[in-house]
Amino acid sequence: MNDLPWGDIALNVVAVTAAIIVFIGLIMAAAIKIQNQSIIDIFWGPGFVVAAVVSYLVSSGSGGDDTRRLVVLALTSVWGLRLGLYIGNRNRGHGQDKRYTALMRHQQGSLIGFLIRKIYGLQGGLMIVISIPVQLAMYESEPLGVIGAIGIAIWLIGFLFEAVGDWQLARFKADPANAGKVMDRGLWAWTRHPNYFGDAAVWTGLFVLALGSAWGLLTIVSPIIMTKLLVSFSGKALLERGMRRSKGEAYDAYVAKTSGFFPLPPKRQPSGAGTAS
Repeated sequence: MNDLPWGDIALNVVAVTAAIIVFIGLIMAAAIKIQNQSIIDIFWGPGFVVAAVVSYLVSSGSGGDDTRRLVVLALTSVWGLRLGLYIGNRNRGHGQDKRYTALMRHQQGSLIGFLIRKIYGLQGGLMIVISIPVQLAMYESEPLGVIGAIGIAIWLIGFLFEAVGDWQLARFKADPANAGKVMDRGLWAWTRHPNYFGDAAVWTGLFVLALGSAWGLLTIVSPIIMTKLLVSFSGKALLERGMRRSKGEAYDAYVAKTSGFFPLPPKRQPSGAGTAS
């Protein structure tokens, strides 16, 4: 395996951890003041931008390929800032998300201790771990080459699925004629979660960009954790339970013809079968 400046990388992890702690602490303080814990969702993406910026600055002069460093910084920042702006605009004026309201009903003991254990400590820890490919890539001296180009292509596919899927859904919801209907158009006809698939692809692309050395293979933990979160925990599984309760048979029909995660052509329905719209 290619040698890397492990002392510098360790310092980078410490710096990122400190920056994320401060970042998360400020968000928690603001959330307590306005009594809305769901604002953390807005800052999920930007938290990775903090990790990327700190890594870029700390890695300066450490021998990492400058093109790789700039590309990783740019791609992480574009993804994180777009996601934060989208969620911020979507949540504006809606108050605290019901998921957080339900969680807060179980609060016992110190409010700050409860919030660190259940929300902010968990999310901050995930930011540090999932951003590992971004951190390591800053120290790899190899030029991007073909593998780097593949990583950028995967990131671009993911970003387009996420951004276009969010845009299509926002337009659909903004039309009063669609009230109570299931979104099954555009990218949503190919996967029930184009935004979540896109998120997973973005982090797979960033993992590939960390393959400037064989050590980069270890950072595969990042897209694995992100995909697991999106599929089994805070994303797909949680959302689909709510959709089944609110949409009923219309959502069941949508599920029957549409891939659950990876984009695939819509399944043909039997003649005479109804469609969710």
